Amino acid sequence: MCGGRLNVVNSHDFNQGPGSSLPEGPRSEVKRLMDPEISAPKIVIICGPTGVGKTAVALDLAEAFRAEIISADSMQIYKHMNIGTAKPKLHEQSRVPHHMIDIKNPDESFDARQFAETSHGIIMKLHERNVATFVVGGTGLYIKALVYGLFQTGIVDSEIRIRLRREAGLHGTEFLYQRLIQFDPEAAKRIHSNDTYRLIRALEVYEETGKKISEYHHEHSFRHPAFRVLKIGLDMERKTLYDRINSRVESMMEEGLVDEVRDLLHKGYTANLKSMQAIGYRHVIDFIQGRLLYNETLRTLKRDTRRYAKRQLTWFRADPDVLWFQPDELNEMHRRINRFLKE
Repeated sequence: MCGGRLNVVNSHDFNQGPGSSLPEGPRSEVKRLMDPEISAPKIVIICGPTGVGKTAVALDLAEAFRAEIISADSMQIYKHMNIGTAKPKLHEQSRVPHHMIDIKNPDESFDARQFAETSHGIIMKLHERNVATFVVGGTGLYIKALVYGLFQTGIVDSEIRIRLRREAGLHGTEFLYQRLIQFDPEAAKRIHSNDTYRLIRALEVYEETGKKISEYHHEHSFRHPAFRVLKIGLDMERKTLYDRINSRVESMMEEGLVDEVRDLLHKGYTANLKSMQAIGYRHVIDFIQGRLLYNETLRTLKRDTRRYAKRQLTWFRADPDVLWFQPDELNEMHRRINRFLKE
């Protein structure tokens, strides 16, 4: 079951489309229309921490099932940001059609709700063509928004948001992070101290509603999916994963991450943009602007990427529906996906 390339048999039979094995006729059609468990499209989700090998696994599996891939990565949506986001190479994208890659400029806003709405439309179009959809990535909130929607908290006072942004500018994000620890320590565990957008979101929800954003998350939880979903999680022994992350960071720097960031700055994308504050980009900006030496940049980038991978695993491990595999268990994943698509 482990290792090697996929052993695909009659792969054309695997792409008959969601619900294609149901009996035809008026009775089954009425049942299909009235029962959301039957009418909802099927999607396969491949998730896991950064560096675990999601891209390679997804390409092999999606190619076998003649599926198309929706990238569930909050950074791969941005144009000109290729190396630091580990974006699939052009030759990889040519193997399997990809969606939600290079759809925004780095200074354009984008969030989980937009991802869910746009991806939903793509899935429905693929469903109409009887093409299977693989959603692949490590941005847990994007995946959750797509499958379950986002909780509603009502309209948040824009004045609160403006004030919080002003405080972040005056005192730094650590100031907001310490306040969040005081009000909602559970949310603080999930949000990085440099993530200005999510810090402000959590604090504004609390100030407007008097309710912690972590409580909204618990209430919403993993319920009421919009699709029939098979969730496959990839993981490996922690030391091996961390070694892979360290090597990957070194490769990114060797491939020209510093030049990529310099080019972004030259294009006018400023260091305070949300996209430019992502892991890798903010580290290299500190190096370019003289706040970090090269070796220190490399060390902190490796450390923060490992920490990010740990947070990703915490997120996905909280979902009991995820089936976990080692990345080399391709044949076992293939069998499970085949059964899901045909059942």
